Amino acid sequence: MSAALPRAVREGAGRRGRDGTATRARIEAEALALFAQKGVHGTSVRDIALRAGVSEGALYRHFPSKEELARDLFLSRYAALAGEICAIDARVADLGEKLSEVVGLACRLFDAEPALFAYLLIHQHDHLTHVPASPEANVVEAVARMLRGAGLSPERATLASAMALGCVVQPAVFALYGRIEGPLVAQADAIARAVTRIVEGAGGK
Repeated sequence: MSAALPRAVREGAGRRGRDGTATRARIEAEALALFAQKGVHGTSVRDIALRAGVSEGALYRHFPSKEELARDLFLSRYAALAGEICAIDARVADLGEKLSEVVGLACRLFDAEPALFAYLLIHQHDHLTHVPASPEANVVEAVARMLRGAGLSPERATLASAMALGCVVQPAVFALYGRIEGPLVAQADAIARAVTRIVEGAGGK
């Protein structure tokens, strides 16, 4: 298992390549930190501009509104994480190893970018209806496809993916609020074992 967090997850798939400017990336990074800390509604365009060191007009040249910036941040990072899960699914043959790598990926993301993880977690309900159904852009569907490929029925795969993701997300919530100390990756093996038991139970094994 690689210890490095994929750059695509941190920056959004292809973000720099499409835009080509450091200014946009800086706006995104500062907006992400503010949204995670204060929420989208509690953050103003002025707040973001000040933190990014740009004028409000310059910010609007990159993003038409704060709401579109928030959605773009969520969808791009969520898709990047889904893409990494799909890559694990394609590269690893054994289901237990797949699940272990996915858990490790999520734990490393939390440890390396807690603001990003918090944003994806706390604001998911604002954006999930806009997430494409494709596994390459949808974390839940990426995990469900992995489980279907292991023989679970579509219904059981959907339920198992929801329970498995909850098994990862809830420890992260505790870590965010200081209930779990130390890096979350230190708990990755225990979480992976729990996820594996959930999946095996859902599959009737």
